[in-house]
Amino acid sequence: MKFGYLVTAVTDRARGAIQNEDMATLTEERTIGEIAAELPGSVRVFEKYDIDYCCGGRISLAEACAGRGIAPGQLMQELDAAQAPDRGTAPDWQAASLNGLVDHILTRHHAYLKAELPRLSRMLHKVAEAHGARHANSLVPLGETYEALQYELESHLMKEEMVLFPIIRNLEAAGQAGAQPAPSHCGSISNPIRVMEHEHDSAGKALEQMRAITNNYEVPGDACNTYRALFDGLKELEADLHQHIHLENNILFPRAAELEAGL
Repeated sequence: MKFGYLVTAVTDRARGAIQNEDMATLTEERTIGEIAAELPGSVRVFEKYDIDYCCGGRISLAEACAGRGIAPGQLMQELDAAQAPDRGTAPDWQAASLNGLVDHILTRHHAYLKAELPRLSRMLHKVAEAHGARHANSLVPLGETYEALQYELESHLMKEEMVLFPIIRNLEAAGQAGAQPAPSHCGSISNPIRVMEHEHDSAGKALEQMRAITNNYEVPGDACNTYRALFDGLKELEADLHQHIHLENNILFPRAAELEAGL
């Protein structure tokens, strides 16, 4: 997605920092991941400008703006304005229990992937059989990239459910009881977190590749309804994974590591 330079008069308020009652000072030096974690409404703004707030959330707001040709003051004003509709309605995952956040990830995102990954795989095979001769240049690499992504995600979900999430639940239970957590075979929680973040980065690259292969999911003129539904489903998969990875990279993992350090 291409964005032209936004010509805007940057006010003194936007040039320096924006504050509101719900978060610390918003400055150009704060990372995209931090902002997305503290301001749920910011996600819509980042998606508007195709700014990666999950896998690429470690860069500063200034760097993100430079990469997209956006005036920082304009983006900061939009981020501030985007919070009003969310106040009192969006879950505050920074304040929720880690158990609650894990449960949300399991029921909302893991359950979605377990149902959607095989469904999209079946659709992709059906579309390839019907349209592969005419659109082999896109459908073949799309199928290869999706198959690798599906395999990695299914393994990833299992590792989170069998290894990382039980460790996080154990840490929170120990903290609530004022006790030391039981030793983990992984050592520090930073070890499995590092693996999960690496796999998140890999998934993010696969999503980018699928968008590039399909020219941002542009449907061919001779596409059937299944072809169109496949591309719609892949776009929904991408959006869900962005939210999923954001909740883990920017909120769950940092909070779990902070909890372990304090025990």
